[in-house]
Amino acid sequence: MSGHYTADEMMTVAAARLLRNGAVCFVGIGLPSTAANLARLIHAPEAVLVYESGPIGAKPPVLPLSIGDGNLAETADTVVSTPEIFRYWLQGGRIDVGFLGAAQLDRFANINTTVVGPYQKPTVRLPGAGGAPEISSSAKEVLIIVKQSKRTFVERLDFITSVGFLNGGDARERARLPGKGPVAVITDLCVLRPNDVTRELEVRTIHPGVDRRNIEESTSWAIRFAEDCGETEPPATEELRVLRDLKMRTAVAHGDPGEAA
Repeated sequence: MSGHYTADEMMTVAAARLLRNGAVCFVGIGLPSTAANLARLIHAPEAVLVYESGPIGAKPPVLPLSIGDGNLAETADTVVSTPEIFRYWLQGGRIDVGFLGAAQLDRFANINTTVVGPYQKPTVRLPGAGGAPEISSSAKEVLIIVKQSKRTFVERLDFITSVGFLNGGDARERARLPGKGPVAVITDLCVLRPNDVTRELEVRTIHPGVDRRNIEESTSWAIRFAEDCGETEPPATEELRVLRDLKMRTAVAHGDPGEAA
């Protein structure tokens, strides 16, 4: 095991571990892209990373700034049109895993990336949907990575951008959505999975150094803990080395001397 690491590093490593080798993964920019590329560099070299701008099999040497980053196209096995990505790959059932971030989510893993406050006069205008609604609906399964706080884990979403399990139970199946939905939510405090029956998120593992009160105080609803709730395995030395090297290369490439120091 490793020595010192940050909560963000624990979150990224825990998320990366859930991407299996050989999976075709539709990747969001930001935290999902960091975790997916870390997985590719450590245990999943045959994972096929797909971005909505068209790259299939992208192997960027540094983390992309956006879906239009040239590194994605230059290192991909092929590049196709955005309509083909969505219509043939995603809606055609060829995406194993959708890797998403979130501005807010609720107890049933529904995601808001649209607005905070009333839609017509929001207090915050968020980045928007992008391809996330289609990914959350059609990918065979979904992973969500997000920092946990009462601002992100909310009792009720002001806007549902991307569906998780709607209002729980068999609501997703009744809506005839083809994908399985979120299988895990990875935060800087813990890893959550949906209950098999209610579909409400439950804490399955707690990151080292975090206690239940930390998680309860960072959630706007009465969060549940699984009966077999355990501790997340700490990052291994190699996982941290590869992650830190990736972030340093990215900082140098994007001209951020502070991050590269």
